[in-house]
Amino acid sequence: MDAVILAAGYGRGLEPLTHTRNKVLLPVVNTPLLEYQIKALKAVGVDRVVIVVNYLRDQVGKFLNGLNLDVDVKLVDQGKPLGTGHALMKALEYVTTERFLVLYGDVYVGVDDLKKISTLETPAVAGYEVKDPRLYGVLIVDSDGSLKNIIEKPASPPSNMVNAGIYLLTHDVLKHLSRIEVSSRGEYELTDALTNYAKETSVKVVRLSYWIDIGRPWKLLELNKKLMDTWNEPVIKGRVENGVVIKGNVIVEEDAEVLSGTYIVGPAYIGKGAVIGPNAYIRPYSVILDRSRIGFNVEIKESLVMSNTHIAHQAYVGDSIIGEHSNLGAGTILANLRFDNGTVYYRVKGKKEDTGRSKFGAVLGDYVKTGVNVSIMPGVKVGAYSWIYAGITVNEDIPPCTFYKGKENSTKIYGDCPVNLSLWST
Repeated sequence: MDAVILAAGYGRGLEPLTHTRNKVLLPVVNTPLLEYQIKALKAVGVDRVVIVVNYLRDQVGKFLNGLNLDVDVKLVDQGKPLGTGHALMKALEYVTTERFLVLYGDVYVGVDDLKKISTLETPAVAGYEVKDPRLYGVLIVDSDGSLKNIIEKPASPPSNMVNAGIYLLTHDVLKHLSRIEVSSRGEYELTDALTNYAKETSVKVVRLSYWIDIGRPWKLLELNKKLMDTWNEPVIKGRVENGVVIKGNVIVEEDAEVLSGTYIVGPAYIGKGAVIGPNAYIRPYSVILDRSRIGFNVEIKESLVMSNTHIAHQAYVGDSIIGEHSNLGAGTILANLRFDNGTVYYRVKGKKEDTGRSKFGAVLGDYVKTGVNVSIMPGVKVGAYSWIYAGITVNEDIPPCTFYKGKENSTKIYGDCPVNLSLWST
């Protein structure tokens, strides 16, 4: 069976992490999401995957060239990003099987759930019940369990069952794709074609036991927590000095070093070549990726620190995400709690969005630098390649490639910005 992964979008909801990477390459614990998806597809019998790309397509291609998963992969350039319907039309030119799976590039689903839909003989759409369906397409399901309609992001949702972005389709869908009109977003929506498809063909709704859309940074932390809770034993491959305390299910990879006085409570992950300590405190659900340095008197709490990042001394990182090749100066604080204990808001595409979390810190893109004694407030994002001047308290978003010295006192960093600034809202 063939499968299609739609991975052409910019991932605006994941800014600033997507300033420098395609969203499908974001790490879930220590593995890019795209690799999880391909492995899951292979496990349910898929032997050929068509991946539709556009944004940073060469980056995706380079990553795939380094994999050896015994699956035939075809990259298709969408060209101008005109929506999921247009992307699937592009992919269908290369799909060779009558039945095929379709996955959105920013969703995680387990093998058992994927098998529920892949083994069906008739078209199907996966659904999942969420607490707040207003950010999703809501599925209207007939009494016989078949799809009746999809309502996009309704203010008053008629149900909590949302479109999981996973489909089993046949080539009959092509005629409906060719008939859809441009939506209010200026795109050709796959969901419009599916609604029309369901009017003449029975499309079964398959309920998933677990699913997550990682279209927001805090969802990455949520998924990490879910997967790390499945670990059942510690794995220590690196060097651990005397005087280190390790409790629970902690993974320390090869060539990593954990120095004296460090206290790690699992589940936690320490990547290859990382150096932790001396006297560092790594709290549960923290992920420190390859070759990163967590130094003296640094506390990391339920955060993702990507590879080659240095947090050398006397810093606190709470419920946050820090991109690759970043450097936090001494005394840097990434705060995670409001005074009123309310939920933290995060600005997405220029609008404030409730994370639903009472504890959520900051999100820093790749190549960010902070001076000494910088404090970054909950829900702030810092664009890739930006610097923050010493002693500053940051309570607003910082665009990429900015030297930030406080409100109304910022300049562009000298030289050309590696980020395409025209694509991003901040």
